[in-house]
Amino acid sequence: MEKQNFTAARVEGFVCESAKQQSIYWDAKTPGFGLRVTAAGSRAYIFESRLFGKTIRLTIGDARAWELGKARTEASRLKTLIDDGKDPRELRVEEQIAHAARRADARRQDATFSDAWDEYVESRKSFWSARHYRDHLQHSVAGGKPKKRGEGTTQAGPLAALRQNKLIELTSERIAEWLVSQTAERPTMAALSFRLLRGFIRWTSETPTYRGLVPADAYRARSVKDAVPRVRAKEGDSLQREQLSSWFGGVRDIGNPVISAYLQGLLLTGARREELAALRWKDVDFQWRSLVLDDKVEGSGGRSIPLTPYLSSLLLDLKRINETPPNPRQAARLAAQRKTWAPSQWVFASCTASDGKIAEPRIAHVKALKAAGLPHVTLHGLRRSFGTLSEWCEVPVGVVAQIQGHKPSAIAEKHYRRRPLDLLRMWHDKIEVWLLAQAGIPFDAAQFRRERQLPETP
Repeated sequence: MEKQNFTAARVEGFVCESAKQQSIYWDAKTPGFGLRVTAAGSRAYIFESRLFGKTIRLTIGDARAWELGKARTEASRLKTLIDDGKDPRELRVEEQIAHAARRADARRQDATFSDAWDEYVESRKSFWSARHYRDHLQHSVAGGKPKKRGEGTTQAGPLAALRQNKLIELTSERIAEWLVSQTAERPTMAALSFRLLRGFIRWTSETPTYRGLVPADAYRARSVKDAVPRVRAKEGDSLQREQLSSWFGGVRDIGNPVISAYLQGLLLTGARREELAALRWKDVDFQWRSLVLDDKVEGSGGRSIPLTPYLSSLLLDLKRINETPPNPRQAARLAAQRKTWAPSQWVFASCTASDGKIAEPRIAHVKALKAAGLPHVTLHGLRRSFGTLSEWCEVPVGVVAQIQGHKPSAIAEKHYRRRPLDLLRMWHDKIEVWLLAQAGIPFDAAQFRRERQLPETP
């Protein structure tokens, strides 16, 4: 087809030739510049040339959107690129890739602490103990929901204040400011939240999606270190030797045998409150006298401790209660609720708790302390009491630490001490015998084993 000098009127008059799907008209003024008209009526400016012996045809754009002068200019630009040995198609792909990268980086820059934190918690969940996972949820929860017990709404965790911040905003100044605001009301939780945040920041530095967004010195700056609260053990939050008789008397008088056994178990094992509350019957071995606790440090099934004789007697009573079928009245109530009875999997079971295990023994403990005329001792204070009172029995410090699930602190303990369960049992039995003697509780361990037909020394 003969080339013509394109004008706006001439371009408007070009039509597709009959019996053809499309017709192409070429401009005599600009090399390679043309107009493609289809039988359906679409009209588009095009450019055609040769690169390395091959024909290249590109669409510039719709003739209704492009002015003729601008389309000519674009065709000249494409011609210049091809004369330089560059393929416009490859350049366009590179521009698209660069554009996508810029958009991805913009999204990275907009990433919030909330989004990254939730991803971090879920990706690391399988590597943590149940307690450590709950700590991350508790310290970052938004709060504001109705309380399950009592009136009012739940309180937000310390880390919730950072949820709306972008990662690039987590500077040392912002973290120091956050620490100061949280420490004023709850220094202990703020200190733990900072340790959780520190682990999160390290994770972002190793994760390609978030690498480089949080400043490297965000948690190492002097201003942050100065703002971290110094948490000390509570003064007096521990039972004294002369208080054991009153404490055991008050706790054993609690009407609920599950709570009574649970509180005594905290003192007799030195376990963390969540570890003992999560104890299942499958983790209790009465014959070989052992308990398996979900360790905070080691994770699920991470720590086996001895089952001492007196505590064993308490658990056997709970087992008998747990396996006793409901009476006719209770069975009728279950049937009305369309429920079936089955023994609980939890050692310290609760019919009212949503997950079936003991949830809030603190209230009963406070009442028992008040009835016994004793000063306030927290549930964690019972764990502290076990470690403190064990010194009266001259038990090696490493034995107590291993029973309680503390990480070894000395080189020898870390690399050269792995005490078997029977050695721990020997010392643990001595601790229990001493505690019961101070409390004035008559208990014959040998007679108990004979009555239960248990081995003397497994």
